[in-house]
Amino acid sequence: MNFAESLQQMKHRLLETGTISSQADSLIVKSINELIASGIAEQSLKLGDVVPNFVLPNGFGQSVELQKLIANGVVVISFFRGHWCPFCGLELAALQKALPAIQGLGASLVAISPQTVEHTKLTVEEHEIKYEVLSDRKNNVARQFGIVFQMPEYLRPTFQELGHVLPKYNGDETFELPISATYVISPEGRVVYAFVNPDYTKRLDPIEIVSIIRNISLVGKN
Repeated sequence: MNFAESLQQMKHRLLETGTISSQADSLIVKSINELIASGIAEQSLKLGDVVPNFVLPNGFGQSVELQKLIANGVVVISFFRGHWCPFCGLELAALQKALPAIQGLGASLVAISPQTVEHTKLTVEEHEIKYEVLSDRKNNVARQFGIVFQMPEYLRPTFQELGHVLPKYNGDETFELPISATYVISPEGRVVYAFVNPDYTKRLDPIEIVSIIRNISLVGKN
């Protein structure tokens, strides 16, 4: 089973087990369609754009700076909603499996969410992650990438019923989240690949990430 199939299986399982009711699913689909219609993906950072430098804490309170990472090579940045999101969990685990291949090509990998440092640490421990997972409180960095949205009020009770209480995880009452996005950043600090999708059930396959980095490396040698 490939990564895309795993994501679809997760979606079907949540519906089949009743974890997400048909009514809740209808509201979620409505919110996704509204997000797509908003044009947020088209307004985000794109190929060739310069990525603003940032410094964020990881789950252990250590600061991680983008400029220091790109000084050593290509950097992959994956924005995720939080460890409470099952689709994010699948992606984080898949990225961990791809980590040796990514690092073998001289690249770095970081995942970013608006969670508090405490919940970021929980994410690392729960999924046994060996790459950097960073806490972007108030979505300050995600906002610079143009990928922040506010969860509609009609959807909040549904997420609370599922136990996804965003104020608890993010430490604020904004109900803001980043849309699913993965960026590959060159050592020059520019976007060389961008995957931005308002549908959180769709993510960039880590196998494709490895292929993208490999192609960048080949171009650099020519």
